[in-house]
Amino acid sequence: MSHRVDVCVETRIRRPLAEVAAYAGDPGNAPRWYANIKQVEWRTPPPVSVGSRMDFVATFLGRRLSYTYEVTELVPGERLVMETAQGPFPMRTTYTWTADADGTVMALRNDGRPAGFSRALAPVLEIAMRRAMTKDLAALRRILEGT
Repeated sequence: MSHRVDVCVETRIRRPLAEVAAYAGDPGNAPRWYANIKQVEWRTPPPVSVGSRMDFVATFLGRRLSYTYEVTELVPGERLVMETAQGPFPMRTTYTWTADADGTVMALRNDGRPAGFSRALAPVLEIAMRRAMTKDLAALRRILEGT
C-alpha cells in the first residue's frame, strides 16, 4: 500500500502578481523564506526554466536532507513545478500565483510518496509539512510586504 502525502497551503500577499512570482519563483531566494532550506546551488545556469536543476540542502524533523530539484513545468507568472526523485521522500513542489483585488494569492503544494521507513510516518510528515509550509508562506508575505 502506498501512502501519498499531499499538502497545499495558500496565502494572500499584498503585492503585484509579477513581483510575487518573480521573487518566489527564483529558487535562489528559497533560503530567505523557507525556514528549513539552508542552501541552494544551481547545477544549470539561472534564470529558472524548464530543465533547470538545483541542489537543495534542508533540515526537516531534525534530519539533514540533500536533494536535486528539476523544474518540470514553468508558466511565468502563473505556475512553477519542481520535482525530485531522490532520497526517502520523492516529491513534487508546485507554486501557483493568482491575482486578486488585494494583491496575489500564492499556493504552495508538496506531494509525493514517502519510501521505506518514511512511509509509516506519512501522517506525521503531512502535519509537520503543513505547519512548516504555512510558516514559510507567512515569512514570504512578510518579506514581500516589507512588514
